[in-house]
Amino acid sequence: MCLIVFAWDVHPKYKLIVAANRDEFYARPTAPAAFWHDEPSILGGRDLQAGGSWMTVSKQGHFAAVTNYRDLSNIRENVRSRGEIPIRFMDPAQQPLNYVEDLHERSTAYNGFNVLAATPQMMTHYSNYERKANVIAPGIHGLSNALLDTPWPKVELAKTKFQELIGNSFSHEELIEMMSDTSTAGDSILPDTGVSKEMEKALSAMCIRMENYGTCCSTVITMDRDGQIEFSEKSYPVGDRVEKTVNYQFKTQKN
Repeated sequence: MCLIVFAWDVHPKYKLIVAANRDEFYARPTAPAAFWHDEPSILGGRDLQAGGSWMTVSKQGHFAAVTNYRDLSNIRENVRSRGEIPIRFMDPAQQPLNYVEDLHERSTAYNGFNVLAATPQMMTHYSNYERKANVIAPGIHGLSNALLDTPWPKVELAKTKFQELIGNSFSHEELIEMMSDTSTAGDSILPDTGVSKEMEKALSAMCIRMENYGTCCSTVITMDRDGQIEFSEKSYPVGDRVEKTVNYQFKTQKN
């Protein structure tokens, strides 16, 4: 997952609103979002190569998402899959702050990452580059492949579009459409993350379209103040993937 924009505890109806794009190599095998047959309380897409996920929500109202931290000079082989990080938070006994503090103790077992973890009561962020637990303040935030709210052009664009959209009556379909913006940033405002200028420009789009890599799906999650969750995801026809949109709605359960 490479771009997440979200509103935490600022909307009159919703405690949490999330719009996100998952960027991946098209050839990497993936199961579209669904409730998992072996973990029926977990809803999310699934990486069929390592078995993890980039974004999950549970019937108990736990939400978690992970992004890679882009540092191509420091990629290690034979480390744990970052896709297991969101799944571990789906345990109903986990609480956001305790979870990321515990994750800190084992964070060197993974390549660079960010994680968001939330229940209806609290939302936290942790990165093994920043190495501190952050309780997220109410507001609109953005996360890509740097630290939370790093002002990359696509993060700032997504936050602006998102704020405008949720300021009015909005639908999941409108948020998904918002995330499909393929425009790229101007050369003068591109970040410098250690890749070529050409690739930096391609990666600056909210919705990335490269030959073998790009945005594979867009996901929208809303959690209202009464515990009603709605989850929508659109998969794009890239590589051998099939275009499909799924929608799930459920009320959170007591632990």
